[in-house]
Amino acid sequence: MAAEATKPVRIFVNHVDEYQGYHISKYLSQCAVGATLEDNEEEEEEAGSVLSGDFPVKPKEGCYEIHGTLKKTEAKQPEFVKEILSYDTREQMYEHLVECDVIVYDITQDPDQIEEAMWALTELHQDIEKLESQKVFILLSTVMTWAKSKPADEEDLESPLTEEDYRKRKPHQNYKEHLAAEKAAVKYGKTKKSRLTTYIVASGLTYGCGENIFHSFFKAAWHNAFTLPVYGNGQNVLPMIHIRDLAAVLQNIADSKPKVKYLVAVDDSQNMLDEVVKAVSVGLCTGKIRTVTKEEAALSKDIDQATLDQLMLSLRLDAIYVKENFKINWACETGIVENIDQIIKEYKKERGLQPIKACILGPPASGKSVIVKQLCDFYKLHHIRAKDVITEAIANLQRSAARADAEEEDDDGKAAEDAETLEQGFILDGFPKTKQQAEDLFAPDEDDEEEGEDGGGPFNKRLMPDQLFVLEAGDDFLKRRVMQLPEAVVAGTHNTEEGLLRRLGEYRAINTEDDSVVMYFDEKEIHPDVFDVSKDDSTMHAALVERIKKAIGKPRNYGLTPEEQEEIRRREETERLENEKRERDERERRERQEADERKRRQEEWAARLEEVKREEHELLEIRSEPLRNYLMKHVMPNLTKGLMECAKVRPDDAIDYLAEYLFRNNPQVD
Repeated sequence: MAAEATKPVRIFVNHVDEYQGYHISKYLSQCAVGATLEDNEEEEEEAGSVLSGDFPVKPKEGCYEIHGTLKKTEAKQPEFVKEILSYDTREQMYEHLVECDVIVYDITQDPDQIEEAMWALTELHQDIEKLESQKVFILLSTVMTWAKSKPADEEDLESPLTEEDYRKRKPHQNYKEHLAAEKAAVKYGKTKKSRLTTYIVASGLTYGCGENIFHSFFKAAWHNAFTLPVYGNGQNVLPMIHIRDLAAVLQNIADSKPKVKYLVAVDDSQNMLDEVVKAVSVGLCTGKIRTVTKEEAALSKDIDQATLDQLMLSLRLDAIYVKENFKINWACETGIVENIDQIIKEYKKERGLQPIKACILGPPASGKSVIVKQLCDFYKLHHIRAKDVITEAIANLQRSAARADAEEEDDDGKAAEDAETLEQGFILDGFPKTKQQAEDLFAPDEDDEEEGEDGGGPFNKRLMPDQLFVLEAGDDFLKRRVMQLPEAVVAGTHNTEEGLLRRLGEYRAINTEDDSVVMYFDEKEIHPDVFDVSKDDSTMHAALVERIKKAIGKPRNYGLTPEEQEEIRRREETERLENEKRERDERERRERQEADERKRRQEEWAARLEEVKREEHELLEIRSEPLRNYLMKHVMPNLTKGLMECAKVRPDDAIDYLAEYLFRNNPQVD
C-alpha cells in the first residue's frame, strides 16, 4: 500500500473546466499518492474503476488534492476539485501556486496559457532559494512541436521518433511558441533540481471521455450524416492517446519524479486519419467516408483552424520510456480504432446521449401521428410509421437480392444496414399493430440473451422500445372528430366515414381483452401508459403531448444546432418586437382612451356647471320677484322724487340730503 502522507499532496491544474484539465483532474483526484511505486492488487482494482470512469467524483482521503483555475469564471466548480483559486492579481495567484507540490500547466487547448505558464515557472525559478519543499512543474505540451521533424531513419520512413530525439524536433508553424515554452521549461529545471524540477510531456491527440479533437466526427455521425469527411487524403498517421492514459502518465511523474525530463505520451497505435474516421462512421452511422480537400475544410464552419492543423498532422512517435518505466493500467494502449466500441460508449455516456425508444399505439383518428411528430421534433428522434417499415423492409430485400446475384458482400452496404441501429432513438407510430408483427419486428439477434432479464423471452434489445404509450377513445368520439374535419383535409385519405368505420372495425378485432399487441409488451415487462384522448380534444393535443414529455423525461440528445439557435433567437426577437409593439399600441390606446374620457368628463362637467349656473340664475330670478315688486311700489317712487329734489336744491352733501329725504318720506314711518 502506498505510504500515507503526513499532509495532502496538492496538485495544481489549470482550467479544470476544459476537456483535458477536467478529465486529468478527475483522474488524479482518485489516485492514491505513490500508488504507481508499489504493486498491490487492491490498488489495481481501484485503477480499473478509475479507467472505466465508474468512481465517485468527490475527493478521496490519501489521494492527490486538486487545486485549479477556471477558464470560464461562471463555470461550476467540479466536485472532485478541492479548491478553485480565487485571486485579483498574479501576486495573489502565485501565493496559491507556491503552496502546491505539483503544478501542471496544460498549454495544448488555450495558447493564452503559454504566457501564464511561463510567468508561473519564472516566478518559481526566481524564488528557488526560498522554496521550502521541492516543486514539480509539469508542462503539458503537444506533439505539434514535432510536426515538421524528419523521420528517425530517412531510409525507413515508417521508423518512429522517440523521446531521445526531442532535441531534433521541428514544430508546426503555428506551434513555435509551444516549442519556446518547452525549451524554457527544460532550462529552468536544470538550476536546482532539489527545489524545482521540471518535466515536459508532449501529448498525442487526445480522445475518449466525450471527445475533443475528434468530436466533430462523432457529432456528425450521431446526427446520422450519410458520410463523414476525411481531410486531405487521410493517409497521415496520427499520434494519439486516451485522455485517461495521459492522466496516468502525469500520475507516474508526480509519484516517481523520473530522471528523464522530456516525455512523449502516445499509445501504440499508428492509425491513419481515414482509419479513425471510418471506425467512427461504422460505429455510429453508415460506415461511409468522403475525402475533403484542406482548402474546403478551411472554409467549413464545423472545424476550427487549430483542430484542422492537428488532424492534418502526419507523425510516427513511440513512447518508449513511458512504456518501459511507467506503471500504467492502459485504457486504450492499442488505440482508438481497435477500441472504438469502448470509445463510443464513453462518448454517449459523457455527452448524455442515450437513445429514447418509444412506441405510441391507439385507434385510427386518435391523433397518434400528430403527437408523434411533435415528440420527434422536440427530442430529435426518428418518426417511424408502418409504411416506412414496410418500404425499408422491401429495400433491404432488394439489396440482399442484388448482393446475392453478384455473389459478393458490399462492405459499405452492410455497414449501412448495421447502422440502422437508430442511435438517437425513435418513436414507433402505430406499429406494430399485432402481436405477430411485434414478435417479428423485435426478434432477437445472435448477441441477445436467450431469456429476457425478467423471464419474458428473448427479444432484440436494440430495437425494443423502453416506453409504451396507448391512446384510448370511444368510437363515437372518433367518428365525431372525423366528421368535423374540413373536406380538404379528408379528401384522398382514409379519414372518410366509410374508411374510418372499416379501420375501427379492424383495430377492435385485433385488440381484444384476450389478444392484443399490448399484451406482447406486457410479457416483456414494458407496461403501457394509457391516455384518454377524449379529455384533450384540441387539434394538436398540446396538453397530452406535455404529459407524454413528462413521462419520457428530458432530451438525451445534443442541444440545438447553431442554425436552430439562430432561428429561435430570431423568432424570439420577432416575438419580443411584436410584444413591445402590442404593448406600445395598447399603452397608446389606453392613453387615448383616458384622454378622451378626461375630455368627455371635462365637457360633461362644464355642461353641468352651465346648467347649475342657469338653474341658480332662474332660482334667483324667481326669489327676487317679490323684492322687485316691493322696490317698484314703495322705494322707487320716493327715490325718484328724492333725486329730483336733490337736483333742484343742490345741497353740499347730496348723499346725506337724499338719505334724510327718504327717511322723512318713508310711508312706513310716521
